[in-house]
Amino acid sequence: MNDETIVVTGISGFIAKHCAVDLLKQGYRVRGTVRDLSKADAVRRTLAQHADVAKLDFAAADLTADAGWDEAVNGAYGVLHVASPFPLVQPKNADEVVRPAVDGTMRVMGAAKRAGVRRFVQTSSSVAVIYGHGPERKGEFTEADWTNPDAPHVTPYQKSKTLAERAARAFVANENPPFHFSSVNPGFVLGPLLDDDAGTSGQAIALFLKGKYPGCPRLAFPVVDVRDIAKAHRLALETAEPSGGRYIAVSETAWFLDMMLAIRAELGQRARKVPTRNIPDWLFKVIAMFDGGARTVLPDLGSYPVIDNSRTRKALGMDFIPLAQSAPAMAESLLRHGLA
Repeated sequence: MNDETIVVTGISGFIAKHCAVDLLKQGYRVRGTVRDLSKADAVRRTLAQHADVAKLDFAAADLTADAGWDEAVNGAYGVLHVASPFPLVQPKNADEVVRPAVDGTMRVMGAAKRAGVRRFVQTSSSVAVIYGHGPERKGEFTEADWTNPDAPHVTPYQKSKTLAERAARAFVANENPPFHFSSVNPGFVLGPLLDDDAGTSGQAIALFLKGKYPGCPRLAFPVVDVRDIAKAHRLALETAEPSGGRYIAVSETAWFLDMMLAIRAELGQRARKVPTRNIPDWLFKVIAMFDGGARTVLPDLGSYPVIDNSRTRKALGMDFIPLAQSAPAMAESLLRHGLA
């Protein structure tokens, strides 16, 4: 068992809470950052349902301000920098998500360097890998690929994750910090909720469970179970691999229809509003005229990005929970928490 202190930034978030549970179960001390300490009690209550929280404490720090970060990381062995804005509807001004993502990462890394932190894991995303390549891009994506943030139709969120990871790697190259650095790049997040915070991906699945759409748009994403994201963060924290590792946390690529069929197969009548067929592209384009969330993904209709993350699987010694389990697990917990 471990007894080192690991800072989890943005611990009130969906992925971050799972990371905290995984670390606590492995014996680590966890210090979670929140923008306002008034959120701490609710997070503690949630985590206490899933792990022993005797080694859990909190610090106040905000990605948009310098105050609090030195205190938050003081005495820590490692940092999981999970906090980053992820809007369901993309803002018109990209800087609304890009600046907090990039500047916040620099604040946390600067504080970690000053504190002599030994390990730093950044939560990036598969959206920092697969976008902005155009239809001429063929073949599988790997850990060596990068999204082109200046390409047409790259969303503010996709740009923010790409630029934040680029900035983190530039910091490591230029500032020579004392810590071992790596990034975890998850796909579309599935798996169980720990409380009534569904995360952005959970909000999307909830819309299908509620029957908002008559069919599924022809959209496909690399997907992953949130429990595997948490495990990948911990393994990246512990790995003997060289600093600089980039670990794509993905089980497979799946169409929305694949997700819905997996949910229907497991939940039956409880998922009766879930569509079992695709919606024609023309109809989805009409829907997108009135739905900002749908409008955001129009450029991706029909694309099927395939990822080869065999390098990650070998380096971390991981297998991933398949869609057939992760999608129903999310749907089941959405229903249990009254969110769908």
